[in-house]
Amino acid sequence: MDTGGLQAQRAQDRQDIQDCLFRYVRGVDRKNWDLVRSAYHADAYDDHGNYKGGIDGFIESLIRRHATIEQSMHVVGNIVVEFDGPDGALVEAYFITHQRLSPDAGDARLAYLRGAAIAPDMAVETEVVGRYVDRMTRKDGAWRIAKRTVVFEVLRGSPAPAGGGLSSKWALSRRDGNDPIEVARRELGLPAQ
Repeated sequence: MDTGGLQAQRAQDRQDIQDCLFRYVRGVDRKNWDLVRSAYHADAYDDHGNYKGGIDGFIESLIRRHATIEQSMHVVGNIVVEFDGPDGALVEAYFITHQRLSPDAGDARLAYLRGAAIAPDMAVETEVVGRYVDRMTRKDGAWRIAKRTVVFEVLRGSPAPAGGGLSSKWALSRRDGNDPIEVARRELGLPAQ
């Protein structure tokens, strides 16, 4: 492949890798577990702090954890891709996650509060800052995560009313398949993710 062709291929590879990262966070934030799964190879390994293991167990852990998360938003940036061959790359991506744990999360809310007391009927709005360190590979033409290590930098939270005190007059995020982006995709006839 000539230099121009290699540069064009690497630009496409970087876009495909970025799209994979974005697919993962959209999937988590919308509780679309098939979309999350599509970001990983079937034999992938994930070290997500409290969970370390294969992708099937990881998805199961997400389903359990997110049962009491009212709202979730991941922001991904500072993506650095270092290729180690035609079909392999080391990828570092910074993330900031904002989530709201419902009162039903019980004691799981306490880790974010650094010892502060909380009423049983209060939610906790959390912020986690860190980095994804991913070994990504291309198999069958698709870039996916082969191994992920989540590096944690900041973990904090504060009490909040359930629902976050947001107005019902606003377009609000949903995690039940009826988020405004999911409704718009269906209206346009875009394929399911």
